[in-house]
Amino acid sequence: MAEKIAVVSLGCPKNQVDAEMMLHLLKEAGFEITSSEAEADAIIVNTCGFIEEAKSEAIENILEAAQYKKSGNCKAVIVTGCLAERYRDDITEEIPEADLVVGIGSNKDIAKLVREAISGRAKNSYGPKEDLDLNTPRILGGYPFSAYIKIAEGCNNHCTYCAIPMIRGKMRSRKIEDIVLEAKTLAKNGVKELIVVAQDTTAYGTDLYGEPKLAEILNELSKIEEIKWIRTLYTYPEKITDELIKTVRENDKLIKYFDIPLQHVNGEILKRMNRKGNEESIRSLLSKIRREIPEVTLRTTFITGFPGETDEQFSQMHAFIKEMRFDRLGCFAYSAEEDTPAAEFENQVEGQTKQDRMELIMADQMTIAAEKNEEKIGKTVTVLIEGYDSYIRCYFGRSEADAPEIDGKVFFLSDSPLKIGDFVRVQINDCMEYDLLGEKIDEPA
Repeated sequence: MAEKIAVVSLGCPKNQVDAEMMLHLLKEAGFEITSSEAEADAIIVNTCGFIEEAKSEAIENILEAAQYKKSGNCKAVIVTGCLAERYRDDITEEIPEADLVVGIGSNKDIAKLVREAISGRAKNSYGPKEDLDLNTPRILGGYPFSAYIKIAEGCNNHCTYCAIPMIRGKMRSRKIEDIVLEAKTLAKNGVKELIVVAQDTTAYGTDLYGEPKLAEILNELSKIEEIKWIRTLYTYPEKITDELIKTVRENDKLIKYFDIPLQHVNGEILKRMNRKGNEESIRSLLSKIRREIPEVTLRTTFITGFPGETDEQFSQMHAFIKEMRFDRLGCFAYSAEEDTPAAEFENQVEGQTKQDRMELIMADQMTIAAEKNEEKIGKTVTVLIEGYDSYIRCYFGRSEADAPEIDGKVFFLSDSPLKIGDFVRVQINDCMEYDLLGEKIDEPA
């Protein structure tokens, strides 16, 4: 009988892609994949280690998995992902419940390592970061009609608050032909929506081709007939070119959605973050995008309480956010990550101040989001159906304005049964702060 493996994947979509590659390698090696941790012979916790909150979540999941060594069939708990790469043997020393720690460079050996762990011969493994293969086939862990596609690994930006270059290494772009081949395989297996990800998608190609190639890869992906929606995340403001804006505007398969992690607008703070630009350049970019693509959805993230942030600098960012009225916005209190330059900066902002500033921005954004949703009442949107909620007796899905997991949903009624994964047109009749309510109409999607 095949040994059963459960995989718990935490953190960002890029980490999810890594988990899906490991699922393929495990299945190819003869393991049975199960969603039941109680039945699993081994449990892999694919961790995030980006900020303190993510590390706490990872440790909590490791400890929960370890409980199945007492109450279930589990013989080994394996830790993979960013936390495993970043803290290595520290995990074994401080969390003895973890039987094996696997760095990202050893993901390719996951089947052999898991088998050894189950037999009690676990030995931590850390291959070079560059050994993380970017072209391994995958078993999708989410919906069969929507998939992330990672176009590059690592990052060269070296923002002073960020540990990603230390964890993931230098940026490595995939070849265009390899990305297209993977996308075609995903499409043949039923994927209709591609979500393009990397640490910095706008930097894609600069290491491999000597110039950015995001617009080109998006155009190539759009030629795949079965793919209907292509969404891009993690586009850096200073690298959004006129060519990219034009490509998104003119290509019907490219969703009119820009995810731009701004982090701040004060020039001095941005410089200390080792990021480019200032309020004037950011304002100019956002105005250009909205002018060129009036129907665009703008998503961003900000950080409050970066070391040295004064009341005036925070107020500048706060006023900018209220004026710009972003469609989607996330805000995080600064987390001082060990071994990053910013953690050693003077004038660290007090914890409660950081939290208060974050909560103020998110409270204002909730009001903005609700007002923007009210503006959609009476309009019609295309929705990708994700499921049926038997409790409230309606279907739900996402519109073009909604990325998976981070944005809202559209809940809607239908007079006839619908197929999950299809596109339908929905008339919006009501809304909540972040979600829309409506009814399917007979109109081609």
